Amino acid sequence: MGVKFIVVCGLALLMAIPVFFVSGLVDDRTKRAADVVKEISSHVGGPQTFLGPTLAIPFIIPAKSPAESAIHGTYLVFPAQASAALRTTTEERHRSLFRVPVFQADLKLDANFDLSGVPAAAPQGAELDWSRAEIVVGVSDARGALADATLTTDAKTVTLMPTEIAENIIFGGDQSRQEKLSLFGAKAGGMVKPDTQFHATSTLRFSGAERISVLAYGKTTHVSAQGDWRNPGFDGEIPPVKRNISSHGFTAEWSVPFIARGVRAEGPSDSITGLDTTALGMSFIEVADPYQSVNRSLKYVLLFLGLVFLSYFIFEATTGERVHPAQYILVGVAQIIFYLLLLSFAERIGFDYGFMLAGAATVILLSVNAGWIFSSRLQGARALVIFTLLYTLIYLLLTLQDNALLVGAIASFLAVAAAMYFTRRIDWYSSLPAIGTAERATPTAPGDPA
Repeated sequence: MGVKFIVVCGLALLMAIPVFFVSGLVDDRTKRAADVVKEISSHVGGPQTFLGPTLAIPFIIPAKSPAESAIHGTYLVFPAQASAALRTTTEERHRSLFRVPVFQADLKLDANFDLSGVPAAAPQGAELDWSRAEIVVGVSDARGALADATLTTDAKTVTLMPTEIAENIIFGGDQSRQEKLSLFGAKAGGMVKPDTQFHATSTLRFSGAERISVLAYGKTTHVSAQGDWRNPGFDGEIPPVKRNISSHGFTAEWSVPFIARGVRAEGPSDSITGLDTTALGMSFIEVADPYQSVNRSLKYVLLFLGLVFLSYFIFEATTGERVHPAQYILVGVAQIIFYLLLLSFAERIGFDYGFMLAGAATVILLSVNAGWIFSSRLQGARALVIFTLLYTLIYLLLTLQDNALLVGAIASFLAVAAAMYFTRRIDWYSSLPAIGTAERATPTAPGDPA
């Protein structure tokens, strides 16, 4: 019996090998889903990041000698106070089994400029050309534009055009996370000059997918957002100071003072770093990601296999019936197929209902199989109760998240304690029972030669 127990444990470990192939299948489906998200996102603009009205002034550093060349650059001045309001409406685009949330966003970006003391961080010898100054706004993917962008100043309202100073601008010193923005602007040469103050408002309408954010483009920045998506993810480096999520949508507010912004108020564009880390916004995510949930369930495969095999072994040891290793393998195969059923159902009806359907089918099969093997409806009923509790436990482990380790550890301890109790009278050095010893002997008739 002791050797049989060791063999059963070895079979449980052996049956964990096919799980790697199931995990590979889950990875393939996850990659396919990511490709669909990328494909649909490319049609609507993808993740969108916006830069509010910023003053851009071209400058030149004259050459010091005929052998040298003059240096040209763009001097950026951020508004003293910035206030952005964005409103989003979302819909889900379907491609085969996959769903991708896309959004349409209306943005109003306000900026109050105070040019007192400008320029304070210009390179030595730089000459600013105020006559060519522009007020620019930036967007990460201009293909998502749904309407012309406009800029309203104290003087008039104009339509933004691609800037003449620079086509794009890059923020951030980390090569792996640089934020490249396409710039659109309007001439401001007749309005801006040193020591002046003015107000500017830009109105934008864009589409996108996955994420929308606004950079903290002012020394002090306030951003408010509202939308109809019920599961936003506020995953930026600066969390909102207020947020409310309901079945009707969400609202959120950010407030970033200059000391928290951590970016210079003005300077050459190539020296402005860190603005990419101030993105204020949200992600449009699917909370019930079936592939992530199935992957998490695969982590408990040894617990699945071990407890089911242990249950069959206890049935075998307490009833006197012999179970062939091939039958243990069939039980293990049934549990591997459970993951395939779970994956295929979860793609169509969600993880919760998929687990319920696949789990019920597997529990019934394992229970009926126990009744067949031990030729007893009672053992089949016991198996039904035990396996129902086991699959319920696994589902709870997947949903509890923060308390999953605690519950799993306690459940495993109780399972081992139960196994010790039910096998306490087993003589592990004894031989396996002969086949049919549990069957009742048929009484012989008087005078029968047998």
